[in-house]
Amino acid sequence: MLRALAPVAALLLSVAFMLMGNGLQSTLLPMRAQLEAYSSVEIGVLGSAYFVGFALGCWRGAILIRRVGHIRTFAAVVAISSTSALVHALVFEPMVWWAVRLLSGACVAILFMVIESWLNEKSTNETRGLVFSVYTAINLTVISIGQLMIAFGNPEGFPLFLMASILISWAAVPVAMTRSESPAPPEQVGVRIGYLLRLSPVGFIGSFVVGVTNGAFWALAPVVAQGGTSNTSLAAIFIAVAVIGGAAGQYPLGKISDRMDRRRLIVVVAGLAALAGIGLGIFGASGQTLLMAIGFIFGVFAFPLYSLCVAHANDFVEGRSFVEAASGLLLTYAAGAVAGPILASIVISQAGTGGLFYFTAAIHLIFAGFVIFRIRRRDPVPEAARGDFVEAANAGLTILPLDTGLSTHGDPEMPETGETGDEVSEGSEADADEAVAPQSATTDDVRPETGDDGPKS
Repeated sequence: MLRALAPVAALLLSVAFMLMGNGLQSTLLPMRAQLEAYSSVEIGVLGSAYFVGFALGCWRGAILIRRVGHIRTFAAVVAISSTSALVHALVFEPMVWWAVRLLSGACVAILFMVIESWLNEKSTNETRGLVFSVYTAINLTVISIGQLMIAFGNPEGFPLFLMASILISWAAVPVAMTRSESPAPPEQVGVRIGYLLRLSPVGFIGSFVVGVTNGAFWALAPVVAQGGTSNTSLAAIFIAVAVIGGAAGQYPLGKISDRMDRRRLIVVVAGLAALAGIGLGIFGASGQTLLMAIGFIFGVFAFPLYSLCVAHANDFVEGRSFVEAASGLLLTYAAGAVAGPILASIVISQAGTGGLFYFTAAIHLIFAGFVIFRIRRRDPVPEAARGDFVEAANAGLTILPLDTGLSTHGDPEMPETGETGDEVSEGSEADADEAVAPQSATTDDVRPETGDDGPKS
């Protein structure tokens, strides 16, 4: 294990510092915004701005990396991200905060892009699973630690913003000092949104839905959990408990999904996330113990949903199209995360702080209904053609460079063809959105049963 991690130890240390600082900011900014008398909608826009920048960073960041290389890109973006954290403590106009938060989101996406492409190159097929499992564990751990650091100061003061800036600045040191050779410039990857929607409606819509609910949670839950009190530690602990719940649920739910039609598990998980959301809306103000307990349950089911949706979508993807699918689903998630905070903040302004979790519950229930509809329209992926959850989810969560052109359309009368020449065939008009079967590397593929006009209903 140590031998496998040694070549990427510096990168993992940089990730730890960066995400610790970013985790602190994600909890600190909504709290300070509330203290500055921002409206719930203005706080929601603040959260959306971050994901707008995140999407832009995913889409355009590869250009910067190709131009100046991984190390220079990382150093430059860390500097921008570090100073952005300080601007929030100097200027308190909402529009300035929105612009700076957008810039921060773009920086974080580019930093992820540098780190993850580097990890991919330095890992072998034998060690990649271990490396990315450790990487994911570090992500969840240090984000939680960063959020809990809110207890070290007062959101009304300057020190917490300074602490976030220091942590992000430290992220540049291990990468700048590493002896490890930087990776080759990333290749361009085109994204066809229409193709992804036809490939797997559940995976595509699920990525957007989870973006809506999780984006709303990250942007507004710190304010909701604090409940208008001065107890900043309560909000930080609540977020950390929910994240720990998500980490606890990820692996067991994923392994269960390998043994059944993933869509059926997605329905159950979305339904339980909705029940937990309703519970938080009703009982969240009844006491800290109940708030934490239900928050943990919410995290167990709400956060792994994205990985389940990605794994389901990847059951229909050839290995050679894996990068395109992962990139497109990530952008779809980011689009949902842009819309989620704004929509949830409108609900909160009308229904009070509990409206956040009523909102997420409603979205989860609607999605569960959609998945049930799709189950009735399409046969499940055969077990022999179903991919391994851990491999599929790890690739789906990786931030990948995108082409400068984002194709969202195609000729409806013609099959779409990827770079490798693999066609996405279309069946009857009713089922054209899903006339793609999972493919494996062999010619003896096991596919869902289809008729002449597409998948069997």
